Amino acid sequence: MTILYEVHDNLYVNLTNKCPCSCTFCLRQTRDHMENSGVLWLEREPSYEEVIAEFSKFDLNKYKEVVFCGFGEPTERIDVLLKVARYVKDTFNKPTRINTNGLGNLVCGRDITPELKGLIDTVSISLNTPNKERYHELVRSRFGDISYDAMLDFAKEAVKYVPHVVMTTVATTITKEEEAECQRICDNIGVKYRIRPFED
Repeated sequence: MTILYEVHDNLYVNLTNKCPCSCTFCLRQTRDHMENSGVLWLEREPSYEEVIAEFSKFDLNKYKEVVFCGFGEPTERIDVLLKVARYVKDTFNKPTRINTNGLGNLVCGRDITPELKGLIDTVSISLNTPNKERYHELVRSRFGDISYDAMLDFAKEAVKYVPHVVMTTVATTITKEEEAECQRICDNIGVKYRIRPFED
């Protein structure tokens, strides 16, 4: 199984294939890997011990960040994620990031943002669109119509505990006017806005 893999200058952690969403633009609909990662579909979810054992295969000095982002929503395994983040901090003192759809509070049934304090340096949240109805069309969350507001609430809470919070959209999937609206949303929340390149 591919548990850890390299993308650019970062080391990525693939904890789960579970996700509450079925986004129309999701990479896993068109591929099973990232660059030289190997297949990212997991046979089963790795234990904390299995994840930790994988780190010995990599030279952590090579990487800028350790990123929780595989072929699933990393907050689906928040308890293991936080234990691994603690290990990364204590052992390698590396910056950590979660790439998330921002629905972790719905997934876990509680506000998980306070638990990120001191363990996660950056949270990157998929905003996708400034329009609630369009968001549901794009993301197709199993939580339905409450998902958009829950994602925004997650961002608002995350800024209290995480040094860097970023919200993203994917280039070419929304209009320039919508991007300007997304910028306003991010400014109001107090987070950075980033337009990610479209990858097919």
